[in-house]
Amino acid sequence: MIPTPHIEVKENDVIAKTVLMPGDPLRAKFIADEFLEDVVHFNSVRNVFGYTGTYKGRRISVMASGMGMPSIGIYSYELYKFYNVENIIRIGSCGAYTKDLNLYDVILAKDVWSESTFAKVQSGYDDSVIEGSDELNQKLIDIAKSLDIPLHIDRVHSSDVFYRENFEAYKDIYKNHGCVAVEMEAFALFHNAKVLGKKAACLLTVSDNLETHELTTSEERQLAFTNMMKIALELAE
Repeated sequence: MIPTPHIEVKENDVIAKTVLMPGDPLRAKFIADEFLEDVVHFNSVRNVFGYTGTYKGRRISVMASGMGMPSIGIYSYELYKFYNVENIIRIGSCGAYTKDLNLYDVILAKDVWSESTFAKVQSGYDDSVIEGSDELNQKLIDIAKSLDIPLHIDRVHSSDVFYRENFEAYKDIYKNHGCVAVEMEAFALFHNAKVLGKKAACLLTVSDNLETHELTTSEERQLAFTNMMKIALELAE
């Protein structure tokens, strides 16, 4: 096994078939430190940390994706294509577009809408909506129920732009496209899974609300989003 440009693993079996992908490398480290046993630190290229360990005796990996579609597009493609990964679950933060969502609520993205050209450039896919894996989504729904963790199942917006000059545009996106929250990675992840015949899902925790102007701190985003982590970790095999 020759390491890919962005992942330094030299042996196929170091990375599990299922990978959790937070955006923040420190969140990946937190998950490994707090939840996993027998941990192997398999990637440090660009400080995008990756770990494999066991959760309740079952194997799983966690690796950061970085911010934005180009970043998760690279890492998820390499994991799927070159490291035999079958399932990637994005676990990230999002901004709510509706006051019906509260801070720390957990959302499962049934599909994502985006204005991004990522999918069109990558393979000519010209639709603005991409679905997650029905199989993974159903497993996550069942796990959330078993853990008694409330789960919102809805469409989210994947944006290329964090600092949008027309801040009020989110209201039209909510109204016209049915997106209840915004994040920056799931569209590219779902597309890579579609192209490569793999499975992907996205769990998000509400970190701020554009309607109510509530927000969390950077430390809370790194350390306190444990409900979505506990749901996703149950996919360990």
